Parts: sequence; structure tokens; C-alpha cells
Amino acid sequence: MTSLSVNINKIATLRNSRGGNNPDLIKTALDIERFGAQGITVHPRPDERHIRYNDVYALKRALNTELNIEGNCTEDKFVALVLANQPEQVTLVPDTLGQITSNHGWNTIEHKDYLIKMIHLFQQEGIRTSIFVDPVIEMVEGAAATGTDRIELYTETYAKEYATGKKEASIKAYIAAAEKASELGLGINAGHDLDLQNLQYFSQHITGLLEVSIGHALICDALYLGLENTVQLYKRCLSGGAAYVY
Repeated sequence: MTSLSVNINKIATLRNSRGGNNPDLIKTALDIERFGAQGITVHPRPDERHIRYNDVYALKRALNTELNIEGNCTEDKFVALVLANQPEQVTLVPDTLGQITSNHGWNTIEHKDYLIKMIHLFQQEGIRTSIFVDPVIEMVEGAAATGTDRIELYTETYAKEYATGKKEASIKAYIAAAEKASELGLGINAGHDLDLQNLQYFSQHITGLLEVSIGHALICDALYLGLENTVQLYKRCLSGGAAYVY
């Protein structure tokens, strides 16, 4: 079964908006684990507008499931944070400074030598590596050449096309990319704009999908459905159960 890793950036955004500790980020993460999620994802950015660097240290001490730290490895502070906390997984994302949210994968051909160096740095510390890629065969092949353990398929394009009703067209490139990744021995993760409407279809058609990382949609759904119920609904989608419809 595909693992659900919940991105808690939006919980940190809400907390930071008032300057206190409500909601309590650590308690929320532990509750999400208790509700059934198999991992917690954070994506700290240099301005610490949501996840703060000290949050990562606290989470690493508290969590009982996998910690996945996403971010741009061109930032020295991010690299130091990952090495200091030894998460189970680091996901390398090619964000630019001040970017609101991730919006593209790595050009694994252009940045091959750099990615090889960074992936080796993390792997020699025993940290599983994943790199963010678009569903393009050449980018998947380039990812395999870097020595990464996994790729994370960037799914915004899928989500947008799925929402127009073009289900088969929306998933076509992702099926091909996943098949190539499996052929090359890469593990497959996915994330960005996956939600209760499109997750089941995606997970049913992507063979070998190991993990999805979901934050924004899940937290938005929790406002209406409750956090525990929402985590269970996302897990149901991943296990082949009926997709929830509002």
C-alpha cells in the first residue's frame, strides 16, 4: 500500500500568523501520526514563513514515523539542517528564493553533476534521497543517472487536467514516467495538488507508487471534515476504497 506523508507547512503558517504556539505544531504532527499517516513532510524555506528550522529539530525528536524534509539543496542552511537531523528521507526541490510553492521539477540532465554530488552527500549519511521531477521520460532517465533512490513526480499538471474531466489524458505521461522509473530501479513518490477527488484514480494507475506527500488540500479538507476523518479518507483513497465526494 502507498504511504501517506502529510505535509504540515500549513499548520505552521496558521501558528505563525498569531505569533504564539496555537495550533501546536508538534502535537498536531503526533496526532496525524496517531490518525494513521505513515510520515510527516516539512518544507522549510529561508524566510521561515511556515516551518521554522527549529521546528525540524523538535519534530525529529518527537516523531515515531518517517520524517521527510523537502527543500532546495543549493541553500547551505538547508543542507546543514538535513545533515544535523538525519531524516529518513530528503526530497530535493529546485525552488527559487521567495517562491510561494514548488512549480516544477529538476532538469536532471542540466544539473546532473550537481545532483550526483548532493545525493552522494546525503546517502553517505544513510538518508534516502528523492528528487522532484516532471513526468518526462528524459528527466526520469536523468534522475536515474544521478544515483537517487527515488523520484517524486510533480503532479500539478495531472490535477489540473483531471479537474477538466480528461482523466485518461491527465494520467498518460505519469504512467509512462512511472514505468520508466520502475524499469530503471527508482522508487516512486508523488505530490502537489493531489486531493480527495483525484488521488484514488492516480494511485490506481501508477504502479509501484510508494508514497504521496499531501499538505494543502488535506488541511483544507480538515476544516470541514475534521483532521482525523480527513487522514482516514486519504488513506482510503490510497487503499482503493471509494473516493470521497463533497
